[in-house]
Amino acid sequence: MTIGSSMSSGYCSLDEDLEDCFFTAKTSFFRSAQSKVPAKNVTQTVEEEKPEPPTVQEIKQRIEKYNAKVTNCLLMKLNEDGTYTGFIKVHLKLRRPVTVPAGIRPQSIYDALKEVNLADMTDKRTSFYLPLDAIKQLHISSTTTVSEVIQGLLKKFMVVDNPQKFALFKEMRKDGQVLFQKLPLTEYPLYLRLLAGPDTDVLSFVLKENETGEVEWDAFSIPELQNFLMILDKEEKDKIQQVHRKYERFKQRLQQTLKEARGKPG
Repeated sequence: MTIGSSMSSGYCSLDEDLEDCFFTAKTSFFRSAQSKVPAKNVTQTVEEEKPEPPTVQEIKQRIEKYNAKVTNCLLMKLNEDGTYTGFIKVHLKLRRPVTVPAGIRPQSIYDALKEVNLADMTDKRTSFYLPLDAIKQLHISSTTTVSEVIQGLLKKFMVVDNPQKFALFKEMRKDGQVLFQKLPLTEYPLYLRLLAGPDTDVLSFVLKENETGEVEWDAFSIPELQNFLMILDKEEKDKIQQVHRKYERFKQRLQQTLKEARGKPG
């Protein structure tokens, strides 16, 4: 599996709106739904029945129909053995920091071809936030599973976290709502792409945290937990400062209004 495009790295604070509410480090790190009533453009989890796999002839027809709608060079190709290859795009929407080797340069094309694992070159680790909504293009096979897609993305960016901490979702839009469905690890993303067609508004793939309810702290190493605490402590202090500045401006406006009111008759 090859991965195209590039990504800048760095610390990205979480984009909560402080005009309406304030989140502590804990609530900003482990978000929970604030309302059980679905609203417009609110994400929901949906379940769908898995369609029956098509025959080789049906696959050939679907690929021809798919390629006819492609507006770029990202075509699907049918192999003699009945398998096929093509491209998918994955949106990275990770809200929590990831763990990477400290002081190691990004993986080059040479390293990828030689299957060099740069993460094995040092035991030092650091944590940071990946940029939100980054998009990665993958060239995969019809036999590539969701599990392999997740592992390939993590290896590309030298993320050493346990792959079980992440999940691949398919994102769909229906009746003004954004619907998400978590994909099983044995699912084949390229097959879903073929069924949906090349339009990403109909179907797109998203890499998110694997929300399983209670946090499984045993899955984290000691350095990971320590890095999380430092990042969350900084985030909480930043949030508190923003709230203080907000109410200080509000206080100044109230004082100015009272001052102007005292100078008026009646």
